[in-house]
Amino acid sequence: MDKVEKSIEVNVPIRTAYDQWTQFESFPKFMEHVEVVKQLDDKHLLWRVKMGGKEEQYEAQIDEQVPDKKVSWHSVTGAVNAGTVTFKPDGDKTRVTLQMEYEPRGAVENVGSDLGVVSKEVENDLKRFKEFIEHRGTETGAWRGEIRGSRVEH
Repeated sequence: MDKVEKSIEVNVPIRTAYDQWTQFESFPKFMEHVEVVKQLDDKHLLWRVKMGGKEEQYEAQIDEQVPDKKVSWHSVTGAVNAGTVTFKPDGDKTRVTLQMEYEPRGAVENVGSDLGVVSKEVENDLKRFKEFIEHRGTETGAWRGEIRGSRVEH
């Protein structure tokens, strides 16, 4: 598995940054290769991504979600990936850190990974998230529930 970790400071309070991040269906607005994210239920997301002209679909499961702190997930079908995004307050700003593990498949993905393509894409997605939420100034919605393993609390 390859790993990437990137952080960015966004000029909004932690609650605003976290609440926007949990609006998973808005990801295509700031994640370049994400075509669609559909929330199937509180814990499951269906992703459709397009990279290098190739479209893929996979399902991800949220393993842990703690308001204003973190969201962790892993894929259950398709492309193998897992990760955690954390939120740390810094006055009226928020430090957003995305850690992700993924398994490149095939020669093209392995070369891209070796060249740091995924790392750069994650960095650019975080920059677009920053622009998106700072420009809006407020989240598009919120889900303040908590997920810990199999337990979901609303």
